[in-house]
Amino acid sequence: MRPLARVLIDESHRQAWTTRPEVAALMNPVNPADASYAVAADAARAAGLDVQVHARGPLDDDALAGFDVLVLPHAADDAWEHTTGEGSPRLAIDELDAIERFVHSGGGLLILAETEQAKYGNNLGDLALQFGIAIDNVTVQDPGHCFNDVPTWVLADLQSGPRHDLVARVGDACFYRAGALRAAAADGALGLETVARTSASADPAGAGLILTSTLSSGRVVVAADSDLFGDDSIGDLDNRQLWLNLVTWAAGSRTATSQDSSLPAHWTATDPSWTSLVAAVEALRPLQEKDGAIDPTEADSAAPLVDKVCEAVEALAPRFPHQADHLAATVRDLRAWAAGGFTVPDFVESLELFRPDQHRHDGVENLVVFPMYTQNGNPNRNLEAVVTRTFWPDWLAEQERTYDNAAFVPIEFVGFTSGYDTHSAVLFPETVATSRVIDFHWGGIFCDREAARFRKVARAASDTLRLSLPPDVDLLLGSQQLAQETFVLWDLIHDRTHSRGDLPFDPFMIKQRMPYWMYALEELRCDLSTYRETLALDASGVYLGRFIRHAIVFDRLFRFPITGARVRNYDGLGGQIMFAWLHRRGVLRWTDNTLSVDWASLDGAMLELTEAVEELYHGGIDRSRIAQWMAAHAFVSGLVEPHPASVWAKGADALPLDGDIKVAVDAVLPDEFPLNVFYEALKRKLTPTIDATAGIAA
Repeated sequence: MRPLARVLIDESHRQAWTTRPEVAALMNPVNPADASYAVAADAARAAGLDVQVHARGPLDDDALAGFDVLVLPHAADDAWEHTTGEGSPRLAIDELDAIERFVHSGGGLLILAETEQAKYGNNLGDLALQFGIAIDNVTVQDPGHCFNDVPTWVLADLQSGPRHDLVARVGDACFYRAGALRAAAADGALGLETVARTSASADPAGAGLILTSTLSSGRVVVAADSDLFGDDSIGDLDNRQLWLNLVTWAAGSRTATSQDSSLPAHWTATDPSWTSLVAAVEALRPLQEKDGAIDPTEADSAAPLVDKVCEAVEALAPRFPHQADHLAATVRDLRAWAAGGFTVPDFVESLELFRPDQHRHDGVENLVVFPMYTQNGNPNRNLEAVVTRTFWPDWLAEQERTYDNAAFVPIEFVGFTSGYDTHSAVLFPETVATSRVIDFHWGGIFCDREAARFRKVARAASDTLRLSLPPDVDLLLGSQQLAQETFVLWDLIHDRTHSRGDLPFDPFMIKQRMPYWMYALEELRCDLSTYRETLALDASGVYLGRFIRHAIVFDRLFRFPITGARVRNYDGLGGQIMFAWLHRRGVLRWTDNTLSVDWASLDGAMLELTEAVEELYHGGIDRSRIAQWMAAHAFVSGLVEPHPASVWAKGADALPLDGDIKVAVDAVLPDEFPLNVFYEALKRKLTPTIDATAGIAA
C-alpha cells in the first residue's frame, strides 16, 4: 500500500541518535539502544509511514522534496555526545532557510531538543524560535512526580488542545533529563499550544515539555527531550504512542493539501456524444411517470429523445469494448421500450449482461444507461446515464482474496445525470426496471462520494461539538484518498458479514417485511464485526485497520442519525444505539456543550457491544420470529428510549399477536425510537452541511 506520509529523519548534523543499528553500534558499542531510534522508525513504518534517513549532504530544497515531515533529533559536538560523525551540529543558514520554506509550504517539523540545550553547539533553538517556541537551558527535576523514583525522569502533565488531541491513548509519558519550553511569540498567540508540561511540584513548575506551532502553513512540534523516543525508553509507559501521535499530526497539514487538483479534464467534459446523451436523458425525465412509463400522449416527444440516447450510446460504445454485448442490449431495450409504446420499461436483457464484477481492474470505466431509482436519491424509475470508474488497486485485490467478496465493486463517479445529483452513493441491480427478478452478481458503491460526505459531515460535527481530534482522525478527515481507501476496505468486510455468523433470519432482510430495528441491528452487527476484524488487520500490518475503526465510529455516530427522514431510519437507529452504549459507559461525555472521548477505552466498549449484539443473534436461533423481534426491541429499548406512544414498548399483551404477523409490523411507529436531545440539537446545526453533500463527489 502507499505510505500515509513520507518522513525524513536527519542524521547528517552530528545527531546523537540514529535509526541505523549498525551506526548505533559504532556510536555506543556497550549500549547501542542508548543511541538508537531504530524502534521509533520501525513503529512509524508499521503505522503506515515511509521513513527515510538523510545521512549526508546539505539539508536543502532538493533533500526535502517529496517529504511530508522532517525530524531533527538532538545534535551535539563531539565534546558532549557520541554522534553520527557527519557534518556540523549547526544547520547552515541556507539549510535553515530551506527548512522554513518547507514548513511554510505545509510541511511538518519535529524538533527533539535536550537538557541544557545551549551547551551542545547546535542551533535547533534558533530554528524553533522562528516558529514561536523558545528552548530554555535548564534540567527539569520533579521528585514528587517522577518515574522509577528518579527526580530527573519527569512524568509529564498531558493535555489535549481545543481542536487536536496529541495525547490520545497516552496515559503517561516520561521525559528523561529534559529541558523546558515556552512560547516566545506574543502571549496567547494563536497557533501555539502546550501538549505536555511539568507538574506543579517540578522545578521549573508548569514549564513546557512539548509545544506545537501552527503559525505557518505547516505544523511544528518541539519536544524538550530526545531520550523518550530512544530504543531503551520508547517502550516505557505510553512513549511509543506519543511518538506516533506527534509524527502523524505533523504530517497532517501536508497530506491534507496534497490532493492532485491538476489532473487533465476527463473526456466526458468535452465529448459531444456524452453531452448529447445527458441532454436527451434530462429531457426525458419530466415525461416519465413514477414507474418509468411515459403517457401515450407524450410518445411523439419521447421517441426522438430515445433515438438520441441510442445514437449516443452507440457512439460511446468504442470507449467501453468490454461492454460491447451489454451496450448493444441497452440499445435494443431502449428501442423495444419505444416500440412498445413507452409502457413500464423492461431492461432485463441489458441488466443481465452488465457484469462489472467480471472486470474488476483499477481504472476500468463503465457506461450505465438504465431506467432506475436511486437509493437515498430519486424514488422514481427515470432513465439515468452514469459513467463509473472502478477502484481496484493491487492491495485491494489482495485483501479481496482474504475476504472473498466476488460481488463487491467499488466505483468512482466520472459523469452522471440528475438522478445521482442526490445523496445516493450506490449502484445496485435491484433498482433497475425489469419485468422479472434475475440473479444479482454485483453491487456498486461510490466510494469517492461516501468518503467525501463522511469527511465533510464528520469535520463539521467535530467542530460543532468542539471534539478534540486524535492525529489519526485528523489525518483521515483531511485526506480524500485515505478516506476513500478506508471506506472501500470497510465496505468489503462489512458486505460479506451479512451472510456470516449466527443468523436467526435471512441476512438479506431487505426482501422481507420486518420491524425496521431489525435492519438497524443487522447493519450495526456487520459494522461491529468489521470493527473487531480491523484489530486483526492491525496485527497483520494493514494500517487501514485503525482508520476503519475511526470511520465506523464517526460515520455512525455523527452522520447517519441525522441524515434523511426519521421514518424507519434504520441506519440512523444503529448510530443511536452506538451512542447510547458508549455514553452510558463513560466513553463519550457531553459536558459544557463539548463532546469528549475516552479514546483508550473505546475499543473495549465497542467489543463489548459486539458481543452483546452477537448474543442477541445467537439466542434468536432458539426463538420464533416474533419472539426475536420482541427481544430485539427490548435490547434497543434498553439503550434508546422508545416513543411514548409505542405499542411494542408495552409488551406482548398490547401487541396484536393472534393473527397475521404483519399486523404486528404495522403497529411499529414510523419513528419508533426518536432522537435524543443531543441529536436534535446536532441535527439543527448540521442540516445545512448535510444538505450540501447531495451530489458531492471527490
